[in-house]
Parts: sequence; C-alpha cells; structure tokens
Amino acid sequence: MKRDRRLLAAVAVAAVGTAIVVGLWIAATVLLVGSAIGDEASRAVVAVVAPHTALVVLTTLMLIVVAAFVAQALYLRWVAAPARLLEQAQVLLAADADRELVVDGAAQVSGLAELINALVRQRSELRRDVGLKVAQASRGIEQERSRLAALMSELTQSVVVCNLDGRILLYNSRARVQFRALSSAPSLADGAEMIGLGRSIYTVFDRRLVAHALASVQQRLQRGVANPIAQFVTVTRAGQLLRAQMAPVREVAADGPVEASAETSVEASVEASGSALVQPDAQPKVPALAGFVLMLENVTREFEQESERDRLVLDLTEGARGSLANLRAAVEILDDPALDASTRERFLAVVRTETDRMSRRTQELAERFARGLANRWPLEEVLGAELLTAAQRRIESQLGMRCLIDEVDTELWLKLDSFAVLQALAYLADRLRDEQEVSDVRLRLSAADAGHAHLDLGWFGRAMSTETVMTWETDPIRVGADASGLTVRDVVERQGGAFWFQRERVRQFAFFRFLVPQATEKGDLEAGAFIRSESRPEFYDFDLFRTTESTRALDDRPLVELAFTVFDTETTGLEPSQGDEIIQIGAVRVVNGKLLRSEAFEQLVDPKRSIPEASIPIHGIQPEMLVGQPTVDAVLPSFHAYAHDTVLVAHNAAFDMRFLQLKEDVTGVRFDHPVLDTLLLSAAVHPNQESHKLEAIAERFDIPVIGRHTALGDAIVTAEVLLRLIPLLAAKGIHTLGQAREAAQKTYFARLKY
Repeated sequence: MKRDRRLLAAVAVAAVGTAIVVGLWIAATVLLVGSAIGDEASRAVVAVVAPHTALVVLTTLMLIVVAAFVAQALYLRWVAAPARLLEQAQVLLAADADRELVVDGAAQVSGLAELINALVRQRSELRRDVGLKVAQASRGIEQERSRLAALMSELTQSVVVCNLDGRILLYNSRARVQFRALSSAPSLADGAEMIGLGRSIYTVFDRRLVAHALASVQQRLQRGVANPIAQFVTVTRAGQLLRAQMAPVREVAADGPVEASAETSVEASVEASGSALVQPDAQPKVPALAGFVLMLENVTREFEQESERDRLVLDLTEGARGSLANLRAAVEILDDPALDASTRERFLAVVRTETDRMSRRTQELAERFARGLANRWPLEEVLGAELLTAAQRRIESQLGMRCLIDEVDTELWLKLDSFAVLQALAYLADRLRDEQEVSDVRLRLSAADAGHAHLDLGWFGRAMSTETVMTWETDPIRVGADASGLTVRDVVERQGGAFWFQRERVRQFAFFRFLVPQATEKGDLEAGAFIRSESRPEFYDFDLFRTTESTRALDDRPLVELAFTVFDTETTGLEPSQGDEIIQIGAVRVVNGKLLRSEAFEQLVDPKRSIPEASIPIHGIQPEMLVGQPTVDAVLPSFHAYAHDTVLVAHNAAFDMRFLQLKEDVTGVRFDHPVLDTLLLSAAVHPNQESHKLEAIAERFDIPVIGRHTALGDAIVTAEVLLRLIPLLAAKGIHTLGQAREAAQKTYFARLKY
C-alpha cells in the first residue's frame, strides 16, 4: 500500500516537472516568434501574452496537481479498497470468523462488502444449525470418548499408543510421569520435553527392539491368534529397567477390517523401524496394522528386590555350608568314647560357637527378608485429609465415640495401606474406650522430616504405662467381631514407619504417634502407585494414524502434515549481541493441525544479570521470581529436546533465534531446525495490510489475546495465527515447507537482522 502511494507521488512530481518545462518552452517560443515577425501588430500580441505566461504555467501546474490528487483518490477508491476487501474476505474464510467487514470505497465496493456481510450472517446461522445437529448426532461418540479418557486417566499402568512410524498418538498422565522419571537429566517445564503427541517413541526404545516385537505380533496374527501380544524388557538411557507389553491396533475401514498379507505388513514394520528382520513366508490375508499399544511398567525395584532375595539365599547357603561342615566334624569326634574331657570340652565349644553363628546369621537374614517383604507390600497414594475423615467416620459409627480432627495439613499425600491403618486406629480407640474409659479422641496429621508425616491419635485425661502400650502394640488387632491376624507393629512395619506413645504433661494430653511415609513422585512411580490427575481428558489424536511416511524430505512435506513447535522468549532487552539474556521461554506444539495446549513448555530462566526496570512492566517478571531458577545452559537443552523433530515457529523469529544461536557454545546444543516466521508469512499472504504486528494479525483473525508479553501467552497466540495462515498460504499455491520458506524470504521484512 505504501509502495503504491510512493509510486503515485513520484508520477505526480514527474508530471509537474514536465508541465513546468513545457510551459517555459511555450513562453519562450511565443517571445521568439513575436520578435521574428517584427510587425507592430505581432509585437502588440506578444506584449499582451508575455505578462500572462507565468499565470498560464501556474494554472497548468495546479491543474496537474489536482489531477494527481484525483488520481490518488480514484486509486484508493477503486484499487486499494477492493484489495483490502479481498484480503479481509480471505481472513473471514480462513479464520472462520463471524465479524463483519468495514471497507471505505466506492458505493459498489461498499455494496459488495455488505453482500459479503450478509453471506457471513447466513453462514453463521447455517453453522449454528449444523452445529446443533452434529452435537446431537455425536453425543454418543463423545460419551465413548469420555469413557476412554476416564479409563486412561485411572489406569495405574503407563499406556502409550503409536502408529507404525513410532509416532505417539495417545498416552495417559501415568506415562507422562513415568517418562519424566526415566530421563537421565533433570526434567524442566514439568517434563514436557520427554513425551508428546507426534513425538517418536524411539527416544526411549531401540528401534530394532520395537521392530522385532512387531514382527512377533504379525507372526502370531498369521497363525490365527486372536489377541497376539509381544513382551520385551529394555534398559533406558537413565539405567531404568522397563517391561513392555505390545498389542496391535488393527486397521478398520468403513466396511470392516482391512486385510493385508503378513509379508506386506511386516515389511511396513521393517520400513518404519529402519532395521532388517527375517520375513515370514507369505500366508493368507491377515488384518493390517495401523499401529501398536505399549503398556509399560518400571520393574527396576522389583528386579533389585529379586536380586536381593537371591543374595540372601546365596548368603544363607554359603554361610551355612562352612558351619555345618565344622559341626559334622565336631560331632563325629565327640562320638569317640575314648575322647578325654578337655578335648571333648573344646569340641563342644566349637559346636556352641558354630550354632550361635548360624543362629545369628539366620536371624540377620530373616530380618533382611522381612524388611524386603514389608517394602514389597502394595501401598497406595492417599490424601491425608481424606484418610483422617474416613477414620473419624469409622470410629464414630463403629465405636460410638466422639472423634475430632484437630490439625491436618491438607496438602499432604501419604503412601500406605490405608485399610490396615484404619483398622489400627479403630483398634486403639476401642481399647482406649474399654480399658481407659476414654470417650473423646482426636486426630492430627502434620509433616515430619525426611519424607514422613506424623499421624496422631490422642486424648485428654489419664495416661498409661509403657508396658501397656507395648502389649497393645503386639496384640492381634480386633474391633468387635472384626479380627485381623496383624498387630499394630505389623501394620507399622508394612508401611516402613514407626510407632510410639507420647505425653504432653502441661495439657494432660496423651497420644499414639504413627510415623508414616509421604507420597513422593519417584517412589510412587517405581512402586506402581495410583497417580491422580486433575484434568480428566487425556492426550489423544487418532488422526495421526493417517500421517505419511516420515522419510520424505522435509522441504517437500505439506505444511498440514508437519509438527510445529511454536515458541516465544522474554528477554532483559532487545540487544542479544550486547549482553541481553533470556528470562523466560514458552512454547506449545501444533500437531496434525491441532494446538496442543496441554503439552506446553514454560520455564523461567536466571539470566545471571540485572533486569532493567523499564522492561518489567512489559513482561511482568520481577527479579525475585528468577531467584533459584535454572540458568540458560540447563534450560535450552530441555527445550531442544522438546522441539526435537519439529519445525520451529515464532513471530519475528530472527530476534528469538539470535538469542538461541548465541548460546550454542554455552549449552552444547544447536538449533538447526527449519524455522518459519508468522510475521513474514503474514506479509506474504496480506501484502496490502499496513501492520503485521502480532496484535494486528490477531485482531484480523479475531483471535483473543490473553497473556500478551508472556512467553507462553505469545506462543499460544502465534500458534493460533499459524493455524489460520496455513489455509491462506494454500490458497496462494504455497503448500509445502519449502514453498513457505521461499515466499517468506521474498518479503521486505526478511531483510531485518539481529
């Protein structure tokens, strides 16, 4: 638009200059002609015309200027206005927005805009009608989808579903937590860099291992096994032992299962895995595979416990062998009736010594085995407040006692056998009622040191002796008709905790205290505890089954098939080469045309320098917020892993990429990903728009801007802009990554450097 106006002004200036030259030439010609004629009449004419020559030239100049302004007005009215109308109509079509067009121009252009607005209103009404019918028709599908999401979130086992290329297209929150624990490096941004839709499962598993399991599944299908499953065990890069079960996902068409020869299907698996496998003989058609399901379990602790039991048995047998040999030799000598008294006493001492040694060793091994047995008891993750509420209801309803909850830390999660603990609390309250005449008890829960918590059952009044407490601790638990073979001590050992009696003499308050373990993320993961997730809908994208082969050249890949990492940075300033640093990185993934908000990467960064006061109102990051945050050399490798195998996208990407490139030597990672810039793409799609700032583009596309000038907020807006630009690029014949990069490089803004 500005270039067209500059061209029009240049044309007007040239016309004015030409008019001046022509006017001067006319005046000079008149004077020369008059002088040449020489007669008195001609000189009179010249004398009359000559004084008005300047006026004629000035009038001509004014007419030309007026004509230029008229031409400009006509251009804006008949050329620029239709161009703006076209671009705004394209935005309405691509963004699927309902707002109306406002265009200044000729009556015909305004009339066309009004017609388009009428069509937009009609489309909105039709969309509402269609949406209502679709919602009614798909309610059953949504219910099934919700059931699947609920099932996935409640599973205590990690589940990952992949297509034949190994791309993840479904996983539950348990898998996300487990992948984070399997990382050999500290995880940042809630482990978002470890797992995600469209990511490759081969970052965790060896391709050849998965390919071999796929071939095994195909062979079982070929033999007619209804539900073939393959199992394998692998060691991750972090040294964790992982057991996996693989089940096939069969391809289903509208008219029934798709069939393919076993040979063809295995060849597809081999091609996806990149390794050579032994091909089975061609057999009759079997259902073709669309992907596979992996059910994962961390068996590191189980393997260590089995190894410990093996060591116990070996120690017992090896240690007993020598003692038994000594005992046998001593017994054989003692059988000699001619043995003198001193020698007999010496050999009896050998028998006693070896017997004591065997007893001590057996007792030590038994204790070690008991500790291992207690650790192997299945424990569950329980919110402490819920446990106390359950205990309160049980004591009041079953024993008829008054039970109050005095103190409780509502944030505490415990790792224990809740049923056994509730039995122990009710048992102790029952004995307090019957033997100590206590009618009111109180429950408390507070955090302790070293990952434990204090669970107290207390009462006001008479205390009891230590001997009585020890008796209660070792007696079998019995409450009314309910009896258990366990004792309070057994329950405590099962939790790996402790139990004692304590008094507060000043308040005359006595209490039993249980030391119980808190739930820790790593411990829960290895023990197979139930992982709760606040967000019920899980992460899934079944359309990824239809992705094309990943071996195609990236520049030739259509934009609609690519996975994007859309990111933004907040910095201390605008001069990356002059010492300004990153203070926040935010990013989201776009996979298969969907914005995955649930897989966001957001991390504050300690810049190891001061933040200019003038920049704080812009990004809202106070200096104290960065204290204790990781430095850029720890954050960028995690972000690099998060963006692995994707196309990087940013608005004004040259600025953000310069910050990343300047840190290559410090971080040891190189961001050599393909890069797209939404600013350049907007300029390529809408060359007639005056502004390509992120806010202006968002306004054109009717995108709500939330969290502007926060890294994650800007990344989300940029991702929404990208999704709306892709169909507009396609309308201009720009379909592939290579074509988009070429179109972006031809724009004026591509010349900016940082």
